[in-house]
Amino acid sequence: MHPETLAVRGIDVNDPTTGAIIPPIQLATTYERDADYNLLANRDYTRDKNPTYGHAERLLAALEGGHEAQLFASGMAAATTTIRAAIRSGDHVVAPKVSYFAIRAWLTHMSERFGVNVTFVDTTSLDEVSAAMRPGQTKIVWFETPANPTWDVTDIAGVVDIAHRVGAAVCVDSTAATPVHTRPLALGADLVMHSATKYLNGHSDVLAGAIVTQTDSPLWQAIRALRREEGAVLGAMEAWLLLRGMRTLFPRVQRSSATAMTLAHRLAELPGVTVRYPGLPSHPHHAVAARQMTNGFGGMLSIQTGGGAERALATIKKLRLWIPATSLGGVESLVEHRASVEGPNTPTPPDLLRLSVGLEHPDDLFDDLKEALND
Repeated sequence: MHPETLAVRGIDVNDPTTGAIIPPIQLATTYERDADYNLLANRDYTRDKNPTYGHAERLLAALEGGHEAQLFASGMAAATTTIRAAIRSGDHVVAPKVSYFAIRAWLTHMSERFGVNVTFVDTTSLDEVSAAMRPGQTKIVWFETPANPTWDVTDIAGVVDIAHRVGAAVCVDSTAATPVHTRPLALGADLVMHSATKYLNGHSDVLAGAIVTQTDSPLWQAIRALRREEGAVLGAMEAWLLLRGMRTLFPRVQRSSATAMTLAHRLAELPGVTVRYPGLPSHPHHAVAARQMTNGFGGMLSIQTGGGAERALATIKKLRLWIPATSLGGVESLVEHRASVEGPNTPTPPDLLRLSVGLEHPDDLFDDLKEALND
């Protein structure tokens, strides 16, 4: 089936007992054994055996073209579990200078506490990535593409080629792209990560994370073991809501992406406004994005207002439709001043506003921005 059909219809979601076309939520935390004290259906405890997880995990693995998926309590839980599973004290991690700020902060703290070496590089420069490699010591290369909040685009296949030469695994945070726009595993990545809170769920009402693997590797078994042992799982209700969200993944993401492209072109015509969107030919990584992204360039863009943080924050105050809030990927359009959120050490330009484009009419969204920027 085409991925659009697969997302809507799911995998083995119909309930054979009742004929329901929506899978049931299994809220039980423990499972009965038979008279000989054998497990029924290989389930003993909900921490990693709840059947509700399986529906969403199988669907996401299929959409990403992967071997298997694991759900986690949050995107951060998925990311930190993966990196910790890959390394030991003295090992080396290569990570991006531009990415979700909480990952950068965690990597810095982790390196200080546990004796792990981390090199932050511009992952859009293959020369920088290559120079950072330490044969025999670099265990994982982690990067995000498009990267939050500047939406820089990294050449996935290029980084994979460099990393695999020294035996390092590659994990791509594809939260902003989703499998609608990019399938990192098809480009050679070993793992793909999602903050499923965002586009995969799509309704701003679930906290979740996910990792999908290309193969059943020793690293994958280590990730599975850490999730089981440490219990970084989400609840059954969240898993069910995530599956519900993925049923509308393609129309939601494609609509947001089309609107983002429209806004990017129109905003770029406004005097004094700089637009960061990989779908524009003016974006420095547009050629890479056009090569590895399909069905559009995503629903995230950023604008620089000029005038520093003062003008950017003043613009937010004048907006009527765009909601000033953290997060992204929901049906509603959000605006955020990233420099304020990230704090004094942020690399984000002070005049940058991050825009998460929702499902509203593009004219309404543009008119609201234009009015706020022109005042």
